[in-house]
Amino acid sequence: MNASPLSYWLASAPPFMGGAKGGVEGSADIAIIGGGFTGLSAALALAKRGASIVLLEAGKVVGEASGRNGGQCNNGTAHDYGALSARFGKPVAKAWYRAHCDAVDTVERLAREEGIACNFTRCGRVKLAAKPKHYDKLARAHDLLAAEVDEHVRLVPPARIGDEVGSDAFHGALIQTTSAQIHPARFGVGLAEAATRAGAHIFEGAEVTGLDRTQTGWRVVSSRGSVDAKQVLVATGGAPAAAPFGFFRRRIVSVGSFVIATEPLDDALIETLLPGRRNYVTSKNIGNYFRLAPDNRLIFGGRARFAISDARSDLKSGRILEETLGQIFPALKGVGVDHVWGGMVDLTADRLPRAGETGGLYYSMGYSGHGVQMATHMGQQMARVMSGEPDANPWAELDWPSVPGHFGKPWFLPLVGLWYKWQDVIH
Repeated sequence: MNASPLSYWLASAPPFMGGAKGGVEGSADIAIIGGGFTGLSAALALAKRGASIVLLEAGKVVGEASGRNGGQCNNGTAHDYGALSARFGKPVAKAWYRAHCDAVDTVERLAREEGIACNFTRCGRVKLAAKPKHYDKLARAHDLLAAEVDEHVRLVPPARIGDEVGSDAFHGALIQTTSAQIHPARFGVGLAEAATRAGAHIFEGAEVTGLDRTQTGWRVVSSRGSVDAKQVLVATGGAPAAAPFGFFRRRIVSVGSFVIATEPLDDALIETLLPGRRNYVTSKNIGNYFRLAPDNRLIFGGRARFAISDARSDLKSGRILEETLGQIFPALKGVGVDHVWGGMVDLTADRLPRAGETGGLYYSMGYSGHGVQMATHMGQQMARVMSGEPDANPWAELDWPSVPGHFGKPWFLPLVGLWYKWQDVIH
C-alpha cells in the first residue's frame, strides 16, 4: 500500500494562520488546554463574552482526533435509546438524546455564523443491519424513537436495502434523516480563525507540563512559557502524561480508530453503491463507518484492530480496512487508496461524555466516537457553565468513577477486542 499517512482531512484543509507569536506570558481570565473542537469552540464563545483567553495546544490545532475522524456529525447517542431509558429513566434519556441533536444544530450554526466553508450537509445517517436479526433490533429501536423522542427516523426493510446501499452484506437499515457531515479539519481551522478574530490567543506547540494553584486561580506552565489564569478548562480529549492530568488519565481509555481514503470514484459507480451520499455505520460492535468526501473519495474507517494509533499500527489497520472494503463492495476491490491514517478515540467506561469541575478545574471530554458534534457543542456549553450557568451542562449529574486497573496505558485493549469479536459472533 503506497498511500499518504496523513489524514485526508488535514491534508485538504487550509493552514491555521492566526497562531500567537512569541512566548506564553502574563495573565488571562481563562486558560484552555487543548486545541480541538472543545477548546476552540469554548475559546470562541468565551472571547465573544468579553473574557481574555489563552489557548494552549501541544501540537497543531485540530491535529489529533478533531482532524482524524470520519467526518460524520450524527444525531442520536452512542447507546440504544431504550437501554438508556431503562437504566436512567425516560426524562434523562430524552434529554441526552436531544443534547446530541442540539449538538448537530450547534455545528451548523457556528459554520453559518462564522462563514466556515466546511461542506456542512444534512445527509442523514444509515445504520446498516449486518445480520438479519440486527434488523429486528433496529425495527424496535425505530418504533421507540419515533414514539418518544425523534420523528426524523425511518426504516429501510431488507427488500429495499438496495435503495440505500449497493451491497449484499446488509439486511435492512435505520435512517436518522437529519444527521449531517462536514469536512472536520476545515471546520476546526475555521473555528480557530474565528476565535482569534474574537480576541483569543491561540498558542500551538505549547505542551502543558504543569498546573499550580495560586491565590487568584492557576499558573499554567507550558513548553512556550507560563500564564496566570482565573479559570482553566481542560479540553485535551484524553489523558496527557503530565502529572496534573492524573484524574482524567484514570477515567479515559484511548483506543485507535483507523481510516482510509480511496482515490476519487466515478459518479456512475457512486450512484450504484451509495446513491444517497449519506453517513453509514454498520451494526456490529467491531464494525465500520463510511461516507463520501466532497471530491468523491470514499472515507472508510473502523476499529480494525484494538490497538493504539501509530505509524505501524495505522498501516496494518489500513490493509485490514482495504480488505473489508472489498468484501462489502466487490466493485471496489483493488481500488486505489490515497490516504491511510489513525487517531485516538477517547472512551469512558459507559461511553457517555463527561463534563464538569473537579478540584477547581473545568473539563469536557470522553465523547466516545461522537466528538465532531458533541465536542463542538460542549465547548459552547462549558463557556456558559464557566460564566455562571451550571444548568447548561447536560452531563452534570453523571458520576465518574475511575476505570479499575487503568493508570494510563490501556494494557487490556487486546482482551476487550477479543470480547467484542466474540459478541459479534454470538449476537
